[in-house]
Amino acid sequence: MSNSSADSGITTPATKVNLMGMGQARMEAFFEELGEKKFRATQMLKWIHQLGVTDFQQMSNVSKDLRNKLSELAEVRAPEVIQQLDSADGTRKFLIRVSGDNAVEAVFIPEGERGTLCVSSQVGCSLDCSFCATGKQGFNRDLTTAEIIGQVWIAARSFGQLQETPVRGARRVTNVVMMGMGEPLLNFDNVVESMNLMMHDNCYGISKRRVTLSTSGVVPALDRLGEHTDACLAISLHAPNDELRNQLVPINKKYPIAQLLASAKRYIDGLPDQRRKITIEYTLIDHLNDRPEHAFELAELLKDVPVKINLIPFNPFSLSNYKRVSNNAMRRFQTILIEAGYTTTIRTTRGDDIDAACGQLAGQVEDRTKRSARYKLDHQAFLDASNDVIPVKMVN
Repeated sequence: MSNSSADSGITTPATKVNLMGMGQARMEAFFEELGEKKFRATQMLKWIHQLGVTDFQQMSNVSKDLRNKLSELAEVRAPEVIQQLDSADGTRKFLIRVSGDNAVEAVFIPEGERGTLCVSSQVGCSLDCSFCATGKQGFNRDLTTAEIIGQVWIAARSFGQLQETPVRGARRVTNVVMMGMGEPLLNFDNVVESMNLMMHDNCYGISKRRVTLSTSGVVPALDRLGEHTDACLAISLHAPNDELRNQLVPINKKYPIAQLLASAKRYIDGLPDQRRKITIEYTLIDHLNDRPEHAFELAELLKDVPVKINLIPFNPFSLSNYKRVSNNAMRRFQTILIEAGYTTTIRTTRGDDIDAACGQLAGQVEDRTKRSARYKLDHQAFLDASNDVIPVKMVN
C-alpha cells in the first residue's frame, strides 16, 4: 500500500527504499525508474559511502526537485549502534542493532597504519563450531546488504573517514575481513554485494587484496564465488584430518577437507593474480589440536595448495570448556610449519578485555534454533558437577 502526498503530488511507498545497501547496478536501475540518468547512481554512492551523508537535502550536486523526490521515496539508513567499547590496546567493538532484540558485533583492530574491520554476515550462526562463541548463541537470520556494508560505514564514520576532509592522522578502515558473526557463504548474495561495495572506487575503494572472506567450508557456494568476486580467501580449517575437524567444525561431515581444499584451490587458480595465496586459519586449543603430530600432518595436508597459515590461540568464553594453548606449544607448532616451508604467523590476541577477540563475538540473538538454551543447560550441568575443565578427547 502507498500513501499520496498532497504537497508533492508524489505517491510514496509505505516503506521507503533504503539506498545504503545498493550497489552500482541496483542504484542505476533505481534512478532509471525515477526517469533520471545513470550518473545519479555514482553521485549517490559517493555521498553515502565516501562522505557519509544520509540527508538528501545536503547533497548539493543533486537538483532540488530530485532531492525532494528522494526524501519522499527513499532513505539512507545505517544500522543503529547500541554500544561502542574501546579496548586498552586500541581495538574498538560496535554492538549494532539490526532488528528487534537482535544485535551483531563488528570489531576494528588497529595495527600501525593498517586498520582491519571484522564484519558480521548473520545474526548468530547456523553452523555450530565447537570453539566459537557465536555458534553457541544459535541463529536468527541473514543480514541484509545494508546491514553488512552499514558496519563498514559506521566504523569509518566513527574515525572521521567519511567526510570531504577526513580527520588528519585518524585511524582508517584499510582492510575488511568477513570473519565476524555468521558463515558468509550461507548469505552469498548479500555478502558478495557488500564486498563489491567495499572495493568499489566510488565507495570505500579498498583493494581486493585487503578484503577477505573466511569460510568454514560451504563448498557449493565457494565453487560459485569466483564468478562474482576476486576478494581474498581464508579457510577456517582448525584440524589436519577429518576425524578431528568433524569434532570442531561439524560442516566437515558434509564437505570434508579434501573437497574443501580442492574447491579453494579452484578459486585461487581462477584469479588473475597467480601470486595470491589462501589463508589457512587454525585455532590452537590446548591438548586437542596443538600437538607436534598435528603440525606435521597439517604440513603434509597442504603441500600442494598455495597457502599461508595463521595460527590463532583459542580465546576462552563462558560456554566453552576448552583451554587456551600454551605459548610453548604454540611456538613449537609454528616452528614445525615454518621449517616445512610455510609462511606461518601467530595472530596477536586483541580486544579480549572487551570480548572482541577471535571466536568471542556473540552479540544478541533471538535464537530460532533453541541451541543457545541447550548450551546454557549443558554448561550449567558441567559447572554443577565439577569446577574442573572436562578433559577433551585427543584425536590423532
